[in-house]
Amino acid sequence: MSIIQKIRDKAAWLVFGLIAVSLIGFLLMDARSIGGRAGTSSSGTIGTVNGEKLEYTDFQKQVSEREDQYKSQGYPVNDMMSQNIREEVWKQFEDNAVLITEYQKLGIDVSDKELNDMLVGQNAVPEIRRAFTDQNTGQFDAQQAAARINQLRTLYKSNKKTDQNYAMAQNFFEQAIPQFIKMREREKYISLIAQSTYVPKWMIEKLNADNSQIASVSFVKIPYQSIPDSSIAISDADIQNYLDTHNDQYAQEESRTINYVNFSAAPTAGDSSVIFQAVQALKAEFSTSTDIESFMTKNGTEINYRDTYVPKSKLTGARKDSLIALPKGSVVGPYLDGTNFVLARIMDIKTLPDSVRARHILVGTVDPKTNQPKMDDSTAKHKIDSIKTLVENGQDFDSLAFHLSDDEGSRIKGGDLGYFGQGQMVKEFGDYAFNGKKGEMKVVKTQFGYHLILIMDQKDFEPAYEVAYFARRIEPSQETDQNASGLASQFAGENREKTAFDAGIKTGKLKSVIAPGIQPTDFNIQGLGSSRSLVRWIYGAKPGEVSESFPIGDKYVVAVLTEINSKGTMTLAKSRPLIEPILRNQKKAALISAKLASVASLDAVASSTGQQISQADSIQFSSPYVPNFGLEPRVVGYSFDKQLIGKSVSAPVSGNEGVFVLKVNNVSAKANYNVDIEQARQSILQSQESIIQRSGTDALKKNAKVEDDRGKFL
Repeated sequence: MSIIQKIRDKAAWLVFGLIAVSLIGFLLMDARSIGGRAGTSSSGTIGTVNGEKLEYTDFQKQVSEREDQYKSQGYPVNDMMSQNIREEVWKQFEDNAVLITEYQKLGIDVSDKELNDMLVGQNAVPEIRRAFTDQNTGQFDAQQAAARINQLRTLYKSNKKTDQNYAMAQNFFEQAIPQFIKMREREKYISLIAQSTYVPKWMIEKLNADNSQIASVSFVKIPYQSIPDSSIAISDADIQNYLDTHNDQYAQEESRTINYVNFSAAPTAGDSSVIFQAVQALKAEFSTSTDIESFMTKNGTEINYRDTYVPKSKLTGARKDSLIALPKGSVVGPYLDGTNFVLARIMDIKTLPDSVRARHILVGTVDPKTNQPKMDDSTAKHKIDSIKTLVENGQDFDSLAFHLSDDEGSRIKGGDLGYFGQGQMVKEFGDYAFNGKKGEMKVVKTQFGYHLILIMDQKDFEPAYEVAYFARRIEPSQETDQNASGLASQFAGENREKTAFDAGIKTGKLKSVIAPGIQPTDFNIQGLGSSRSLVRWIYGAKPGEVSESFPIGDKYVVAVLTEINSKGTMTLAKSRPLIEPILRNQKKAALISAKLASVASLDAVASSTGQQISQADSIQFSSPYVPNFGLEPRVVGYSFDKQLIGKSVSAPVSGNEGVFVLKVNNVSAKANYNVDIEQARQSILQSQESIIQRSGTDALKKNAKVEDDRGKFL
């Protein structure tokens, strides 16, 4: 379990997020020196940015902590999530590394006084403020926060590594302190840059005036399609010249491209039949077993038994309609549900409420802030029984709850928990609330202590089912797996270079799949899923080299490396498909424009080209679109050239889809009396600041010296 989850779940220490908090004022100088104790690893440098190193062990530790954080919050940490987390950690390292020099230039620092204020002052960070705010008064308890942090300090300096909370204290001083300082320094830097933006009033007035303009034009469009592509030759020299002058538009990261063929090891019909028969053979025992949990454990199930009732309206699964039509003790199946064959047995049927409202008084046996015992069981039981007697003798439940309950969340409301559904409370509490009757009161023991529960209301009664599900996954047999593995190994062994690979695919009537853009740190390949081992092979292979077979999911894969793309500008061959259409249209535009050089009217243009004269009466300066003709920003720009008013035709204008010849009929303005100049100025200013906050370090990273060796370690 991660440190943050221990903190949040047990409320023993302060709460802090993925980047945690630092320490209080009277510990600051000592803490800074303590924090320096953490040494760097000698196991390998995973990357450097402007000379700043990131060691692999440090990188992996941060990744693991973030994965634990997501898991503790109920998020499934799959391969995609893990890759995103690794990218987050690397990006944070890059940001910190490029900003260090900027901090030094600008004198940005976090003073001891400021750190103190962040933790126990008026500007305490939200995580600490939430952890140490009294739920009744809403007041932040700075003294309690200081005491907790002091406990961490004492534990850490004692070096008692056998203490169960030592790891938490160690992480606080060795990881949280420097990370928190970096976070605040970054906030200052980004804020400083964002505040440097300025939008003058005259610019808004000019923008408003421009955007209110409307043009009316007549024009003829000569589509590029009117000239066959085959008549336009684009040489390698043409491509290279364009690439040289637009290289920033064709930058690329390091990547590889492969072709691969896969051999399915998915369960066959025969495999499914074997699993079905095995589940069918267990049906009789499943139907009569008096110890269903032991049956599940002995035979292995994909769905664990839950001793809970589910309302009829909330039943799920492939056969829920069949289940609700059967009596107690009935068994359905085997039936297919997803990738499992399932048996379902109705263990019991009751009429229960959909939701319950209850109030309670808790006498806790453990301290919620330390998770340590605070009252022995017999004392707690005696106290709750005494409270129950007081209620039975007429004492007000609300008042007793307010003064005696250890549940801070409901105490202020007289113990009222409001309405809750099945499964929202711990089992013992929920069992009584849903199985008891409205108005009843009982003492119930849970992991938190003893509760005096009063059932205030129960509503929406309906049948509720306790169902035991026995499920067995449909998996390939050993024979199926070995057959696929053998075919893949045979193909890889017989075809050791690309020519043979392609021939083998043709001979075997197999399907080859292209997977482009595979980067060094990728864990997933499009179409294959999690495949880190294959990615590692790809980055050790030479073009044309064929891999051995790789087991990936329910298939075996054989790949051939077809392309290596180095970081920098695209090669001529790779950029040609992107650049060739641009140059082809440029040459077509030149040919069309040359033919129209002497025309004196739109009628002449239409006659000589076989195209129609079109009219657009509402072209807006604020939009790059020509109605019914799509995105044509150059045409829009010429439409507002007042020097063309009164002229019979414009010079040919090369657009995105063809060459246009225009006659500007009129340019007018539509008054906009609703524009608030100051509001518009503030809106643009906020937009600029937001862009800076999102990408304030991009320019620094672009000019930084970055060596990313993650692919060698992951």
